[in-house]
Amino acid sequence: MTTLVEKPAASGTRDEPDGPFRAVLALALFESRRLLTRIPVLLAFAVYLGWTVWRSGKAWGDYPALQDADRATQGAPMLVGLAVLLSVNQAALRSRRYGTERHFAVLLLPHWCRTAAHALSVLAAALVTAVCVAGQFGREALRPGAIGQGSVGELLVGPLTVLLSGLTGLLLAVLVRSVIAGPLLVVFALLVFMFFWGTSDDASRWLLPAVVEASGNTLPSDLMGRPAGWHALYLAGLALSLGLAAVLFAGGRKPAVVAGAAGALAMTLVGGVAQSGGDSPQLVKARERATVHPEQVQSCVRRDGSTYCVFPGWKPRVGDWAAVVDRVRSLAGGGAHEQDIVVRQRVEARYGLSGDGTLTPLERPHEVTVGTQWGGNRVPEFSAAVAGVLIAGDEQAATSICDGRTIPLMWLAVGWESDPLDALRHVRLDDSITGSAMVLQPTNGLSMTAAQTEVLRALLDLPRGEAGARVKDRWSELTAPKITAARAAELLRLPAPEEEDKCL
Repeated sequence: MTTLVEKPAASGTRDEPDGPFRAVLALALFESRRLLTRIPVLLAFAVYLGWTVWRSGKAWGDYPALQDADRATQGAPMLVGLAVLLSVNQAALRSRRYGTERHFAVLLLPHWCRTAAHALSVLAAALVTAVCVAGQFGREALRPGAIGQGSVGELLVGPLTVLLSGLTGLLLAVLVRSVIAGPLLVVFALLVFMFFWGTSDDASRWLLPAVVEASGNTLPSDLMGRPAGWHALYLAGLALSLGLAAVLFAGGRKPAVVAGAAGALAMTLVGGVAQSGGDSPQLVKARERATVHPEQVQSCVRRDGSTYCVFPGWKPRVGDWAAVVDRVRSLAGGGAHEQDIVVRQRVEARYGLSGDGTLTPLERPHEVTVGTQWGGNRVPEFSAAVAGVLIAGDEQAATSICDGRTIPLMWLAVGWESDPLDALRHVRLDDSITGSAMVLQPTNGLSMTAAQTEVLRALLDLPRGEAGARVKDRWSELTAPKITAARAAELLRLPAPEEEDKCL
C-alpha cells in the first residue's frame, strides 16, 4: 500500500527582511514624482520663481545686506506650502475618491506604510524649495556690494515651512477622510496669515512658520536678536511630530515610530520654549551701546582727509561713501572745498527690528550720519547730509536751515549726479521737482520752499561747469544765514523766483 504525503507548494516569493522598507521607498519615489508634477505645485513654484526673478535687485539694488536677504526667502515658500498641503492631502485620499480603498486590503503593504511613503514624498518638495532658497540668497550674496552675513536658521524656514505644510495635509487626510477638508484648511490658513501674520510683537508670533518684522530697519547681525536657530529646530520638530502622528494614527504603532514621535515632540518643545525667551541682558546692553556710543564698537579709517567709522562688516561701504563725499566737496567753495569731515555709521537698535530706526541729528562739528542701508534713494539722502554739514557746520544746524542756503546745499547734494533732476526727485518726500517739499536725510529732513526749488531748477539748467563757477564765486554770500531765495538768485545771475519763499 502506497502512502501519499502532500507537501505545500513552494511559494514564489521570498520573505526578505527589508522588503517593506523597499516597498515604502519605491512608493515614496512614485508619490514624489506625482507631487512635483501636480498642477497646484507646478503653479506655485512658477509663481515663486517668477516673483523671485522679478524682485531680484529691486529691494536693495546692488547693495544688499545679507542679514535682510535671508529673511526675504521666507515669504514665497508659504505659497508653495499651501499647494503642497492640498496636493498631499488629495494624494493620501486618492483611493477614497476613486473607490479603490478595498483593493488595498489584499496588499502586503499596510496603511501605515503607505502613509509613511506619502510623508517621505513631501521631502522632495522641501528639497526643491531649498534649492530655490539657495539660488535666491546666493544671487544676492554674489553681488559685488553685498555685506553682512546670512543665517542658516533663517534660510531653513522656507523649506521647513513646505515640509510642515505637506505633513499637516497628510495628518488631516488620516484624521478626516473627506476630500473637502484640505481645501478648507488652505482657506483657513490664508485667513490666519492675512489677519494675524506679523501683527504681534510678543513671543507668540514665533509659533507661526515665518516671522516678519514691523520695519525695514537694517541692523548688524549681532544686534538682531532673532532666535533663528531655535525657530528652525521648532519647525523641524513640529513637522516631524505631525508626520509621525499621521503614521501612528494610520496604525504604525511600532516602537521606532513611537520613539521617533516622542523625540520630535521634545524637539518642538525645546525649540518653542527657547525661541520665546526674549532678548538677553547682554543683547540689550549691546544694542544700547551701539545706539548711544557707537564709537565704542566701531573701527575708523582715513581716506582722502576724512574719517569713516563703521560697524563690523561694513568696511566695504567706505569706498562708496568716500566717493560721494569727494564729489560733494568738489562743488563747494571757500573752506568747505577742503573741509575734513567724520562720517559715522549710526543705528537705532534699542528696539530691535521692530523699531522705526529714526535717528536724531548730531551736534558734533563736521560729523555726518550714514545709515546701514545703501543704494537707491539712500545715496542722494547721504549727499544732502554731507552738503548740510559743509554749509551749516553740524547736522542739527543743517536740518534747521530755512533760508536761501538751501539752494547751494541742494546744488552740492545733486549737482554732481549724472541726472540731477532725477536725484532731486528721489531725495524729496513727495518725489516732486516743483513747489515746496521736505528733503530726506539719514536723520531729520529739511524744508525746501517753492522759491528755492525754482532757483535751484534754474541753476541746474545751466551747464555744470558754469553753474559750479557761479556758486563758488559767491560762496560766502550764498551760505550766509537768513539769505532769501531772491537774493540767492540775484547773486547767481538767475531770474528772480515767482513762487512763494515760505518754509513748511
